[in-house]
Amino acid sequence: MFIRKTATRNKSTNESYSTHRLVASERTGKQVRQITLLNLGRHFDLPQADWPRLCARIDAILAGQVGLLAEPDAIETLAQRYAARLIAIRPAAVPTAAAPLAAAGDTAAAPSFAEVDVASLQLTRPRSVGVEAVGMAAFDWLGIDRILFDLGFNGVQRAAVAGSLIGRMAAPGSELSTWRWLRAQSALGELLDVDFEAMPLMRLYRVSDLLVRHREAIEDALFGRIETLFGLATTVTLYDLTNSHFEGTAAANPSARLGRSKQKRSDCPLVTLGLVLDGSGFVRRSKMFAGNVAEASTLQEMLKDLAAPSGALVIMDAGIATEANITWLKQQGYRYLVVSRERTRQFDPEQAIETLTASQETIRLQRAVSEDGEEVRLHCHSAGREAKETAITERFVKRFETGLTRLAEGLSKPRGQKQLAAIQQRIGRLKNSSHGIGQHYEITVVADDTGTKATAITWTKTPVAGSMLTDPGVYCLRSNETTWDAPTLWRTYMMLTDLEAVFRSLKSELGLRPVFHQKEDRTEGHLLITVLAYQMVQVIRRKLAAQGDHLSWNGLREILGVQQRVTATFRQRDGRTLHVRKATVAEPALRRIYDALGVNPAPGGVQKHTL
Repeated sequence: MFIRKTATRNKSTNESYSTHRLVASERTGKQVRQITLLNLGRHFDLPQADWPRLCARIDAILAGQVGLLAEPDAIETLAQRYAARLIAIRPAAVPTAAAPLAAAGDTAAAPSFAEVDVASLQLTRPRSVGVEAVGMAAFDWLGIDRILFDLGFNGVQRAAVAGSLIGRMAAPGSELSTWRWLRAQSALGELLDVDFEAMPLMRLYRVSDLLVRHREAIEDALFGRIETLFGLATTVTLYDLTNSHFEGTAAANPSARLGRSKQKRSDCPLVTLGLVLDGSGFVRRSKMFAGNVAEASTLQEMLKDLAAPSGALVIMDAGIATEANITWLKQQGYRYLVVSRERTRQFDPEQAIETLTASQETIRLQRAVSEDGEEVRLHCHSAGREAKETAITERFVKRFETGLTRLAEGLSKPRGQKQLAAIQQRIGRLKNSSHGIGQHYEITVVADDTGTKATAITWTKTPVAGSMLTDPGVYCLRSNETTWDAPTLWRTYMMLTDLEAVFRSLKSELGLRPVFHQKEDRTEGHLLITVLAYQMVQVIRRKLAAQGDHLSWNGLREILGVQQRVTATFRQRDGRTLHVRKATVAEPALRRIYDALGVNPAPGGVQKHTL
């Protein structure tokens, strides 16, 4: 076995370059011919002086021999990698000087017996395979490979996309962390017959750029496939935004802007992700916005090119439901169901009816149609929400009254503030920080005869009607769907909680936050890869839900992550070395998932080689 440097030419570009090949000599009769075992690529950078040591170490690993002297890390790492690849390919392609090969007809399916030295057992190259197997199944169900092929992605690029998406599902993080996972921890390369250890990091970045370039076509084709796969009827559209902070200044990224962070990281530049979802929870369209974008200004841009049928129902929260957006939805023929932005709360218990949530909580609903009959308002009361809001207001009331008491007590202390103007300023600041509680108090400051110093502060609590203090647990929905009854309107609006679950999955389960890229296009690629990975996760969870399994992706990933592919190496009595590579046995919880999804519980099959 030896390494040869060979000059070659790229047929498509006519570029000349050198590549490296692992070659073995084989005698056939009186002739000796050289066969290529592996193509090591043009970027093989091990010094030529170390090539013989690398080849000797590969031979030793294939023969199951332990080296007497430890090889340098660079040689040992390459030797383990190339030996694993040689074991993985068909037996006839792996001749060695140690012994003849096993018959090509040997398969894992047929009974096979060998007399081995148990003490010689070695277990090497453990690699995770559970998430990879399920991820590849979702990749196939969604036809992503075909979508990419039709868009002109070549085989290497499609493999890199699969690695990026499944890596985001299995080990959420940056593209750099995905690349490291593919090289050192995952058996995905075995399932795809791709050597990810030889794939440069830049390949993942390049396919990220390609995905962004074809974003609209990919999302349209993918959702079309989802509609066919699950027979979805596009009647409901959910829309919302979230943001993610950058690690670093992102000074070269024009979309990185300071804004209101939903994760309390307003000290960092942000980028915003807008999602349009179907009522089933699948993404129809995604788009990256600047970190300081106003929520209400994004709706028309996201929906104007959306292929939603006329009359589709758009559900969104109060941050986006401006009068201008509602008017635009009417003009475009959409129906809408939104949270009202009106500040005054209204609810008449005598006119309300009751319905139950999935957790058996009672919700009271009061339905009222406008005078022109074009819009319905649904005033809702939730006992759980009332308890939460009551606790909030009580905390703010206590804080506000404590502040007033301290100001009043300070008037009688020798060093306490007594200047009338300063006292009034402090009361103003106290109101501004009271979260609206200050509106419920009438405060009187008594001045002395000079009119410059305060002598007393008194206050009276006068709750303002229609506020959170007087009507806790009350909120209002608006819709131009006037034919629906109150429970139907409320249950339909609760689909928006599915959108919140989507964002939770993107952020906590699929590594949307934080963003490490400093370039705008790479940032957009990071967000898009996360969204596409979510589509695959949603397909898996929807199929499992049909079988009664409603685990979160984190829960599923823990179960799937247990299974590994391992190579077991034995020394046989006849001196030959037996290599068996297979997945560990699926445990009961994992086997149930595989059975529900129709996935082979032994991903990658069994590879047996005698050398």
